[in-house]
Amino acid sequence: MSEPPQARLRLAGLHSRLAGPFDLAVDAGECIAVAGSSGSGKSLLLRMIADLDPSSGQVWLDGQERRTFPAPAWRHQVLYNAAETGWWSEAVADHFDGPALDFARTMVPRLGLPPELLDGAVLRLSTGERQRLALIRALACAPKVFLADEPTGALDQDATALVETILRERLAEGIAIVLVTHSPEQAARLGHRQFRMQDRHLVAP
Repeated sequence: MSEPPQARLRLAGLHSRLAGPFDLAVDAGECIAVAGSSGSGKSLLLRMIADLDPSSGQVWLDGQERRTFPAPAWRHQVLYNAAETGWWSEAVADHFDGPALDFARTMVPRLGLPPELLDGAVLRLSTGERQRLALIRALACAPKVFLADEPTGALDQDATALVETILRERLAEGIAIVLVTHSPEQAARLGHRQFRMQDRHLVAP
């Protein structure tokens, strides 16, 4: 009898002094939706998985334990996209290197953005434009696991639908997504399984 395939992402006893422990397995092509009130620990969970906040316990990517990865390699493959991402240069294009800029030019119209935004200044972007460009920047890295923290929080219904279409395409390609959202409707649309963060622990609905 053949062994079952490894989960794309697996957590065992992941915890910090602020939250957990968390035990979770996410398959390739699966979206886990996490809801909960503000301050309940949803973003903290994503940051712990990405090794951006101190934590103990074990995390595996395709069966390989996190501690065996150099930190930048882990964060590239298990990528955290914050609700409000950082911009380190005045020019939008400076945030997309080489092939990533070509990728961005194909993606901006699909997300309802004018192509000229890539040649403009970050300060001229609206909150929703920054959020969609940050999503493009993240997906250009082709992560195996995408930790999406309120990826449509600043978007209207039409723009949200465009983002969800892109995320479904990535799921079909085998990416695993852990999605934090305040929208029960979005959790139902995208989540293959849904959880709620309660008292800094994940609970099934």
